[in-house]
Amino acid sequence: MGARKGATSMKNSKAIVAMVGIAFVIAIGAMVGHTANAAIVPTVGLGTAASFSVLAHTTVTNIGATTLNRDLGIDASLASVTGFPPGIVGGTIHAGDAVAGQAKLDLTNAYGDAASRGSTATYGDLVGLTLVGGVYTLSSIASSDLTGNLTLDGQNDPSSVWIFKSPSTLKTSSASSVTLINGASSCNVFWQVSSSATLETDSSFVGTILAHTSIGVKTGVTVDGRALADIAAVTLDSDTFISSSCQTGPIPPTRPPFTIAPGSTPTPVPSPMTTFTPAPAATPTTAPTTAPTATPTTPPTAAPVAAAAPTATPRPAAIAGTQNLPSTSTGDPLGPLAMLGIALTSIGILLLARRPARHL
Repeated sequence: MGARKGATSMKNSKAIVAMVGIAFVIAIGAMVGHTANAAIVPTVGLGTAASFSVLAHTTVTNIGATTLNRDLGIDASLASVTGFPPGIVGGTIHAGDAVAGQAKLDLTNAYGDAASRGSTATYGDLVGLTLVGGVYTLSSIASSDLTGNLTLDGQNDPSSVWIFKSPSTLKTSSASSVTLINGASSCNVFWQVSSSATLETDSSFVGTILAHTSIGVKTGVTVDGRALADIAAVTLDSDTFISSSCQTGPIPPTRPPFTIAPGSTPTPVPSPMTTFTPAPAATPTTAPTTAPTATPTTPPTAAPVAAAAPTATPRPAAIAGTQNLPSTSTGDPLGPLAMLGIALTSIGILLLARRPARHL
């Protein structure tokens, strides 16, 4: 009988140990998976080249109604800029001057910085992918590096950085696009191209192209960024260059359940306070003209306002407290699965500790 109880106890102990092991694995796996976010990648410093929509070494040639919202520059002494007008430059044209020369030096440094970064992963065609911040190498065997849509997910961190490294050329297909979500910024997207870059017609491109040789932007392309060619030319054809604003701080909570619900209760509070402030002012101003009416009307309104004063004090604190609401972003320290694993592990350890040792 004692042997049977001992065997049962041994089986129960093994079951508890197995439960503890499984719970521990769940907890560790949940925490590791929860923190597997974008790699921390420092941005690429552009220096003075950041003020240029288009920068080339030899020539910039445009056809049609291209618009650039930043500067245009060529650093060569025999600079050649054609097609402006009809093209429009929102900034300044720097043709062979000192500003363009310094921007060219900064471009060369930025190109070297991006080229030296270690790669996170390698891809052929980027179509259909959703990528968090990181350093990605483009396969040289792909005929087109982007045939459809690429999505860049900032994970609610506007400082997320994407660096795409091409060992040869960069080419996008017609009508291809790049989409930014969850705080991703075009200011932090860089394309380091070892040779030439070509953006095909009617495509929508995001980021700064750092090309070693030339850049060709075909008809009707929209670029949220820059086209910077280190040693050769840039050609344009009825294109649009824009620049999105760059956010550096954390993104405030924008989910309606967290912002609207607390804000709906304090909205009536400012109304009694606004009625309270005119009441004292009404006594001196209306006394000469409507002395009999000012006396009976002012005390009734002042009395309820004074009674509401104790409740009006905590109201502003409720409004300010909306910034302290819990976040549901991916940066939370522990998820529900991790908490479950930790709880099960703790229960198993307590059961083992309280279980008396049995000796045969």
